[in-house]
Amino acid sequence: MHKKRFIPAALSILIFLAGGIILIQMYLEWAKHDFAVHNPAVEQITEESSEVNLKTIIHEAEKNVIQIESISGSNTTTGSGFLYNDKGDIVTNAHVIQDADLIYVKTADARIYPAAVVGIGEEMDIALLRVPQLGQEYSLPIQKENIAEIGDEVIALGSPHGFQNTVTLGIISGTGREFFVDGYNYSNLYQISAPITHGNSGGPLIHRKTGEVIGINSVGTADGLIGFSIPISEVYEQIETWSNETANNELYFSNTADIYQLQPELYVEDAKYIVEYFFNSIEIRDYVSAYALLGSSLQSETTYTDFRDQYIHIISLDYRTAEEKVREDKRIQINTELVLKKRNAKDKEMEEETVEIEFIIGYENDQLKILSMK
Repeated sequence: MHKKRFIPAALSILIFLAGGIILIQMYLEWAKHDFAVHNPAVEQITEESSEVNLKTIIHEAEKNVIQIESISGSNTTTGSGFLYNDKGDIVTNAHVIQDADLIYVKTADARIYPAAVVGIGEEMDIALLRVPQLGQEYSLPIQKENIAEIGDEVIALGSPHGFQNTVTLGIISGTGREFFVDGYNYSNLYQISAPITHGNSGGPLIHRKTGEVIGINSVGTADGLIGFSIPISEVYEQIETWSNETANNELYFSNTADIYQLQPELYVEDAKYIVEYFFNSIEIRDYVSAYALLGSSLQSETTYTDFRDQYIHIISLDYRTAEEKVREDKRIQINTELVLKKRNAKDKEMEEETVEIEFIIGYENDQLKILSMK
């Protein structure tokens, strides 16, 4: 009797164990293989996230890239530079400011300030300017050691041909390049595939992976296809020495009024740039920078929180300048047309809307501001 009961029980145990072994083997076999999930929605989100990330890196870097204008007699030379400390010191190339009678700088949000020369190289093509008004502002992180290698992705920023905040992407295509040009000795240069041309000189070369400045864009070939950048590690000690040994009371700064009198034609172009930067900041969700462009009267009418809430639902925008003109009161009127893609606050559905906005741009405390938006 007991023997008959034992046989079914033993069989049940054997079947259970066999099933467990089979399941384990199936799992191990499954784990050996990589499974690809082809989901267009997932792939699209991944691609968009990567693009936004690059845009954000560039947008943040652009805040520290400075356009430099040096005036000598009737000639004006445009170059670039970047903030690197809390004194308002700007790194650039010596050839950008050489023999200049007047030097002024323009920030990403179109503020204009006179600059003074802190130090300038005789054989090395580097220079240091100072704009005290830019002290305590965010500065780009510096890679003080030479770590860039051939194949590393880089971002070159500058103002080629006066087009402020132009970005080119490329790679380190060579290292240790040396040559002698226009009295300057260039040694141990990075060769980069990102184009370098007039106006790029002095701008930062940023490592794509770390977001740190690794070089100073300095020279380009005649066809503009190859650029060369001075490794920041090669000149950092000299830059630090100039900065630490120079006090503001030892420097000469021009008056802002001199700048406007010399180049009044820049007024309209700067006003258009203000509007463009405003929209770029909104699209990248940098509402702080966009709000800072508003004049004091607009800011007194609208708190930052209310301002942000007006734009926070915008996913993307496409705009064009319909018209710009100088009014009788010497302010600039710019009419724009926007196509907005935004998420409805109630049901979160995507919707498209066309909006026309009239901007009035003018000077407030010597700086261009958005004085009204209708």
